[in-house]
Amino acid sequence: MQVRSATPNDVALILSFIQKKSEFDRNIGAFSGILQVSETKIHQTLFGLIPFAYVLFAELSDRPIGFALYQFRYSSFAGQPSIWLDDLFIDDRMRSRGAGAALMAQLARIAAENNCTHLAWTADARNTRGLKFYDRLGAEIIEQHGNRCFLRWVPNSPT
Repeated sequence: MQVRSATPNDVALILSFIQKKSEFDRNIGAFSGILQVSETKIHQTLFGLIPFAYVLFAELSDRPIGFALYQFRYSSFAGQPSIWLDDLFIDDRMRSRGAGAALMAQLARIAAENNCTHLAWTADARNTRGLKFYDRLGAEIIEQHGNRCFLRWVPNSPT
């Protein structure tokens, strides 16, 4: 399993993973909206002068099987950044092969390199498999509003 950062040549691949993630969310009842993203928007916002987010891909035998889309946040009170994980998705037939763990380990390294206080994200309570995975990492559900779980993870040490 390898993890790599996305490049401008990956715009169509990023869009395809966003579409797959939205279908997954739709299937568990966590998303009912309409995607407004496009290749043009991805190119402008992720690879423009100021990137607003970043993407990592997990690859098995040079084939992308998962992605993580994240951004940095800054706390004025802590005087340090943290990472907000917006999306984590692994192709359904490729789950339980270490891709999610590899992506999270890379995010832990990025957090350590940038002196981040923690990683945070939300997950739907109906995504029980995902919540079990996050629990195994050591992430905590710090709040829950309906089916929306707010998670926080302070990695012990990057692996």
